[in-house]
Amino acid sequence: MHNKTNLLIAGLLSSTFIASVALAAGTHPTTGEALADDQTFTYRILDEHSSVDPQVVEDVSGAEIVRDLFEGLMNQDRDGNLVPGVATGFTTNDTNDVYTFTLRDTAKWSNGDPVLASDFVYGWKRAVDPELSSPYSWFMELMSIENAAAIIAGDKPVDDLGVTAVDDHTLEVRLSAPLPYFPQMTTHATTFPAPQKVIEAHGDAWTKPENMVSNGAYILTEHLPQERSVRERNTMYWDNENTIVDKVVALVINDENVALTRYMAGELDRTEVPAGQFPRLQQENPAEAISFPRLCNYYYTFNLSEDGPEAFKDPRVRQALSLAVDRKIITEKILAGGQPEAYTFAPEATAGFTVPQVEMSAMTQAERDSLAKELLAEAGYGPDNPLSFNMIYNTSESHKKIAVALGQMWKQKLGVQTDLGNLEWKVFLDTRGNQDFDLARGAWCGDYNEASTFLDLLQSDSGYNDGKFQNDRVDELLAAAKISANTAELYTEVEQILAQESPVIPIYHYAGVYMMDSDVGNWPVDNVEQNWYSKDLYKIAE
Repeated sequence: MHNKTNLLIAGLLSSTFIASVALAAGTHPTTGEALADDQTFTYRILDEHSSVDPQVVEDVSGAEIVRDLFEGLMNQDRDGNLVPGVATGFTTNDTNDVYTFTLRDTAKWSNGDPVLASDFVYGWKRAVDPELSSPYSWFMELMSIENAAAIIAGDKPVDDLGVTAVDDHTLEVRLSAPLPYFPQMTTHATTFPAPQKVIEAHGDAWTKPENMVSNGAYILTEHLPQERSVRERNTMYWDNENTIVDKVVALVINDENVALTRYMAGELDRTEVPAGQFPRLQQENPAEAISFPRLCNYYYTFNLSEDGPEAFKDPRVRQALSLAVDRKIITEKILAGGQPEAYTFAPEATAGFTVPQVEMSAMTQAERDSLAKELLAEAGYGPDNPLSFNMIYNTSESHKKIAVALGQMWKQKLGVQTDLGNLEWKVFLDTRGNQDFDLARGAWCGDYNEASTFLDLLQSDSGYNDGKFQNDRVDELLAAAKISANTAELYTEVEQILAQESPVIPIYHYAGVYMMDSDVGNWPVDNVEQNWYSKDLYKIAE
């Protein structure tokens, strides 16, 4: 890998002159397409992002912004393959528990300072430091970095983290156990470098546009909370010469139908298709309505904490509610965008993962409904003792439609009473994270392309195990999978346990269902993680 990526860098450098000439002439250096004069990409997001601090951000839309503002060791290409970022390559030792990354000496921060190995050391130590309380500190533990778990627990000092700046351009990472997909995990925002001097000078205000220093292809030039975020070309970025899009604008539009109207008016280059409208839009705009697999799941999670509903402590109740969900109605009638029904937690799009058949998936819906009634009656719920609970979701017309449909299915089939709660995004995250709910909407997009990125959420001590599900056998299997060369049987057993215990109700697996302006070039539809980088996009002349 080390030699291959260095050769790739040499090839990129040799083609810089050709690319620059092509860009100066207003044509794409590879495709020859005429480029638009205005290279601004404008897209819609549902909610205000959680943060633009790499070690604090915890949502998809925030991570999209952070990937433009910061660059980690490795990036992904349009197919999801690893390509060089700040690192030109890496090597491993014979036991695969020490990774050494070589950093390019042309990488700079937006203030002109060089990006050094020590910037990664500082960023990674921030991520595990209990003082910061990063919502993604657990991710560093999942990466098996030496001493990460003990540091997060407060049992060891931050300086004991297994990461060292050997010199300015060499980063060494020591793992507690071999992890074959470790390099893939370095594309995640939590692992990006952080500018120590800037953070120490400005504290929490370091992420304001006037203070922020970043090392990605773009800098943050404007942020109006709940309205818009703007990033523009970073002239100090090492590959700025070959970056085409000049400006990226993210607009917060809570209503999918309003966003679609604004897209049709030419105000947006990309927006999500509202639930149920894809068939019509695809017929009317075949070049712009697109659907493709995504590495994400959509589910509802039960609150199984000590303070959670007593009814949900009975797995028969949880299984009955899952069985009674007619997923086909949700995917085909409500969403209608190519989303597959989900009976397992990890999606079929996951690399190296074969979706195991669980009992529920082999049944007809009538059989599921019949079994659901039996299980609920066995648990002691029926006409004389109806089950009732509240369920929460974050503001979105699609989420509302699905929640209403679930409530109706449970009422009609099982006599269950539900009270729906619609919460703004950050309030929703806090409410769910504090187990102040009965049943809550959940969704997860893979942080890397391996089944553990989903299944680890249901590990007992996972930072995003919001339902507080605990199963010793699941914990054992997931721990074994981290050091196993053959994970298929382990993950299959995990999924089968989840199907029986039903700590969550898988509803569907995602598709990317967008309206995408035909003048947007190089959108990575074949990257199921949808780790897109504005520097790789371009606007075609109309």
